[in-house]
Amino acid sequence: MKKILFIAFLISLKSFSQSNSFSGTWSNEKCKDCKKEYIFTINIAQSNYAIVGTAEITSEHKELNSGILEVSGYVYPHNDKAQIKLKDKNGVSSSAVLLTNEKVLQFTKRGGADIVPKEVILNKLY
Repeated sequence: MKKILFIAFLISLKSFSQSNSFSGTWSNEKCKDCKKEYIFTINIAQSNYAIVGTAEITSEHKELNSGILEVSGYVYPHNDKAQIKLKDKNGVSSSAVLLTNEKVLQFTKRGGADIVPKEVILNKLY
């Protein structure tokens, strides 16, 4: 009986110890080596294997501003790669892949409209 309770305890610890490595606010705002024509900010929350959130591109150039984009997607089982879809208020969408490592997020556009940059490295703000 004690063995069964111990195994159940370990299983419960495993379920609570899953890291939500994509959760947070990510931006290229603190980029030191890039010229900043735009600031790409993505605020996402991860729950198990689902991702939801918002994104926005702001710039002094009006044609680069995106407005608020809706983000939805899923995390692959190894928890370091995610597939997301970004959609604006008019229904125009684009897809991207996110790779995480420590406090850095690599954003790579895979297809769809040109509402987001093709590739950017984002730092975790909080």
